[in-house]
Amino acid sequence: MFSLAKLLPSACIICESFQDDLVCLACLKKLSNEALWNYECCRQCGICLTADELQAGRCDECRAEPPYFDESYCLASYDSCLQKALHDLKYTKRISVAHGLARVWNDILSSRLNYLQIDFALPVPLSQTKLCERGFNQSWEILRRIQIPSTIQKLAFALQRHHASQDLARIGSSSRTQMIKGMFYVNPRYQRLIERRNVVIFDDVMTSKATLNEIAYVLKDNGASRITNWVLLRTPRYKIKRLQHV
Repeated sequence: MFSLAKLLPSACIICESFQDDLVCLACLKKLSNEALWNYECCRQCGICLTADELQAGRCDECRAEPPYFDESYCLASYDSCLQKALHDLKYTKRISVAHGLARVWNDILSSRLNYLQIDFALPVPLSQTKLCERGFNQSWEILRRIQIPSTIQKLAFALQRHHASQDLARIGSSSRTQMIKGMFYVNPRYQRLIERRNVVIFDDVMTSKATLNEIAYVLKDNGASRITNWVLLRTPRYKIKRLQHV
């Protein structure tokens, strides 16, 4: 079938060079080399481990205060070249970027995660107010394009969110943890469906873990067996420490 896409200019979502695909081969190779999969990361929260933490396989924070989620797989650091592309998706409403971000995920991580025993994949939800303002949920737009085994069902609306009066991205991590309490709930239509099931939560960014930890708590409180996080970008330690002092 003839494709109009070949007649239209396109650009790499990362380096913005004009070419046929949304991610050029050079950027894809660079991301593959820099992906967090290549590093020793905490198996629970996905942050890069220090030398002292390597033997335990988990960071000191997760060992001292274990989160409700069981494991995390993060594609790249928030400092990576994907940061601008994600901002373009979220704040300039370039939906086409979601295709490119999913392409990167599919090329680097999808095949490595196929062995996981997962029943459902859910995006971190936006509140109805935020959804109306933005027009789309960036986590869902990426997740819906990610290649996963046919045995995993993607559920866009199983998890719901109350509206927050403040932008959580602009406040310190300790305040964020308090504000996120009671923010999420399971849509009653899906409550029985997730009981005794293994669930993936997809988020665009993990910083303090507060959001994903609260979601894992809610899902397990509703009967889910195991919670795995899939995250596009993981905030590095030095930026988390700055937020802790905001």
